[in-house]
Amino acid sequence: QVQLVESGGGLVQAGGSLRLSCVASGRTFSTYAMGWFRQAPGKEREFVAAVRRSDYADSVKGRFTISRDNAKNTVYLQMNSLKPEDTAVYYCAAGPSTLASINNPRLYDYWGQGTQVTVSS
Repeated sequence: QVQLVESGGGLVQAGGSLRLSCVASGRTFSTYAMGWFRQAPGKEREFVAAVRRSDYADSVKGRFTISRDNAKNTVYLQMNSLKPEDTAVYYCAAGPSTLASINNPRLYDYWGQGTQVTVSS
């Protein structure tokens, strides 16, 4: 069992930056594939980034950076040059290291409660 707790969301102006953190419980954190997803009102949950191969959605490439610190059981999402369309609830997710598709939310087993990111224009 893994519990995930996100933090770092907030309100920021367009062009600004935020860093999200996701702290995981459990002693086997390093064995999990970790990813970030987001969901805007009225839209489906969408892939943002995964740390296994540093994969990113096209919409955030060059602006967002995912990283993990296994010693701290933490995965980060550094978000720069934020745009109003980045506004969403951001979720951290953990899944098996053998995930067939890192951008498919249905393959992840554990989810955090989400943190709101709002980018004003």
